[in-house]
Amino acid sequence: MLDITIVAFAHHKGGTGKTTSCLNVAGYLQKDGKSVLVVDCDPQANATAGLGVNPETLELSMYDVFMSAFEGFPDVVINDIIVPTASGVDLAPATLDLVGVEPYLYGIEDRAGLLKEALARVRGNYDFILIDTPPSMGQFVINGLIAADHTVVTLDPGTFALRGMEALSTVFGDIREMLGEDVAADFAILTRWKGSGDRAAGTSGLALFLKRIFSPGPSVEEEKERERLKVFEAEVRRSFKQVFAVPYSPAIYETQQKGLPISHYAPESEAGREYRAITTALLALDEDHDEV
Repeated sequence: MLDITIVAFAHHKGGTGKTTSCLNVAGYLQKDGKSVLVVDCDPQANATAGLGVNPETLELSMYDVFMSAFEGFPDVVINDIIVPTASGVDLAPATLDLVGVEPYLYGIEDRAGLLKEALARVRGNYDFILIDTPPSMGQFVINGLIAADHTVVTLDPGTFALRGMEALSTVFGDIREMLGEDVAADFAILTRWKGSGDRAAGTSGLALFLKRIFSPGPSVEEEKERERLKVFEAEVRRSFKQVFAVPYSPAIYETQQKGLPISHYAPESEAGREYRAITTALLALDEDHDEV
């Protein structure tokens, strides 16, 4: 790898699996021997907690890095706040204080490039930097998109997910028009994906045989949901070059409770294997980028 690769995980809607995807890809990159930094730009600090760090115990965080751009605040660089985690992934953590930064950002002209400037200090220290952005359309999302080489969009199977795609496309267009930065999504990840709606999904062997014999057929509502998901998945695949579908898995929630990525806790789970495939695709994309 010729240079560091920065990846932003984005969606303005909450609950799309954005943080989960960021951490699990980070875990597999670490397993592949890459040095990885996760940057938590969400005041909810879910990525921080997801890597086993309690935000309430932190003296310094991304709040201090952003606020150092303003007169009267201490000069804190990102190197000052990075903490190691049990997974081997380094973390630039967030705290709830981060919510107080955005009003200040609107007062300066170069607000969109603050994160990119901050990350320049650690470009020689990591192979990959993954940015977890908040579920909003605000300045932290724009900072993440501007700083990143690649963007990953996460989508849940909810009814309003397609509207989320349209809103993000609008943000990408605004960034290109106003800042001259070319931003586009490289991947889409469908999280908690039910696929075709087959209630026997994830079942095999004798259990699958018995389920198919004794379970009643799908209801009218289940058939409607199955068709909706088919239409939705087809639309997503038309909109993105690469689409991955991560199935619902209890292992994801178990790993979050352990403060570890799924790569370090349940790599052979269905969700673990899909995140492995996503990481492999990201590495391939990165190699193609370096060759250009």
